[in-house]
Amino acid sequence: ILFFLSIGENLDAVHDITVAYPKNIPQTERHLILGQFPREIHFHVRRYPVSSLPSSSSELESWCRERWAEKEIRLRDFYSGQPRAFDRDGVTRVPPCKSELRVALIKAASLLYWSSFIAFCFTGLWLWSSFRFYVLVVTLVYTVQQKLAGGLELLELACHGYWKSMCEQDKVSDTKMQ
Repeated sequence: ILFFLSIGENLDAVHDITVAYPKNIPQTERHLILGQFPREIHFHVRRYPVSSLPSSSSELESWCRERWAEKEIRLRDFYSGQPRAFDRDGVTRVPPCKSELRVALIKAASLLYWSSFIAFCFTGLWLWSSFRFYVLVVTLVYTVQQKLAGGLELLELACHGYWKSMCEQDKVSDTKMQ
């Protein structure tokens, strides 16, 4: 959080997300590969506007520790209660747009899309030398920018800061001309 708050006006809020699995809890990636996905996933989300956060790093560190302690208590209550839920009355709030049929259709569409995408990529790598060249160039560009800039998100933030300063300089020069 300290890093993101130090980058300026790009962040308007911090979201505290607690995730719990009431039935089967995946322990490793092996469980996911074997198809042992959690049957349910519960989220508890709280939004904290940046303006409500402490300004000093020591106060912010203390604030973060308090949020972690709250999360531990929330998870302990979740797993010790019956039925397992974040809400005290046991009623979870599911958005009205979520239905079993809709979720099943989204899963099927996702499976179809990603299977097709992977098949296309392997076919492209196998058949077309221009596709292999494209993949090589993209891989090199991302590897080089990772080494030089520290990652694409930092490069984006640097570009954003540069263009923002350029816009502010243009505004200042426009007001001076008037």
